[in-house]
Amino acid sequence: MNVLVTGAAGFIGYHLADALLRRGDTVVGYDNLNGYYDVSLKEARLARLRALGGDFRFVRGALEDAAALKAVFDAHSFDRVVNLAAQAGVRHSLAHPEVYVQSNLVGFANLLECCRHARTPHLTYASSSSVYGLNTRQPFSVHDNVDHPISLYAATKKANELMAHTYSHLYGLPTTGLRFFTVYGPWGRPDMSYFLFTRAILADKPIDVFNNGHMQRDFTYVDDIVQGVIRTSDRIAPPNPAWDPAHPDPGTARAPYRVYNIGNHSPVELDTFIGLIEKHLGKKAIRNNLPMQPGDVPSTCADVQDLQRDVGFAPSTPLDTGIARFIAWYRDYYDV
Repeated sequence: MNVLVTGAAGFIGYHLADALLRRGDTVVGYDNLNGYYDVSLKEARLARLRALGGDFRFVRGALEDAAALKAVFDAHSFDRVVNLAAQAGVRHSLAHPEVYVQSNLVGFANLLECCRHARTPHLTYASSSSVYGLNTRQPFSVHDNVDHPISLYAATKKANELMAHTYSHLYGLPTTGLRFFTVYGPWGRPDMSYFLFTRAILADKPIDVFNNGHMQRDFTYVDDIVQGVIRTSDRIAPPNPAWDPAHPDPGTARAPYRVYNIGNHSPVELDTFIGLIEKHLGKKAIRNNLPMQPGDVPSTCADVQDLQRDVGFAPSTPLDTGIARFIAWYRDYYDV
């Protein structure tokens, strides 16, 4: 297939483009290479994609640039579009809300318009476990109400789901939203906790441990995320003929619209997570225990029953295995 991957120079986008190229798809990557974190890491990812020898083309541009995005759609006929371009980071959204409005809202609206006019067969896009916000019932289910986000980042991801549903309803555009749960692995984002912990421990510097290490996260290895993205993208979102407006199901619709969780369904306490990093580095961390930060939630856990039922897949990579792979990559990439 011919697939557009936005955010192709990013962490998940790079791994997805790699997997699609290896199975023989044509991939057009679209990314603005912004400076949110080290651009050289993004360029290194792109260099590896170009070196694979498959049919990969890269276009530098932002989702907010409607003309640039339209030009890509005018030049190609896409069988699938996967949107992984967004301004990431819960804490960053507290200080820079305007960036999230432009990238995650204006940019996503531009993409929906392009898909609508191009009659794209299926749009798959990244949402986030952060949409569950103040929900306390676990595991988090896509059939639960998610109207109480506690960060602007989370609010923009919830808005993406609502915007996608509108286009599915009005124009018949099949859309699938994927709520990712704390993704980690090689070639990851330097602002993520496991990356920060690894760098600090190796440099004999203290690590900031929020909520005194008692938070729980459903850490999900990036290869599992990619498999979930590919399988859901391959399956065009169908309407739910049993959808009842008197008892509306948030995870489905009468329109061709679906939402899925992609998580390991196995929450781990932050203390345990840090212990595994220490184990594979062979060094103990110097801890700076801090209270919970604004925008954070105490625990996340994914209900993946719908994902298993509809595409026959659920993440399964053990955390110990995933951390070992990340540490090995980190040592090699940074020559540590």
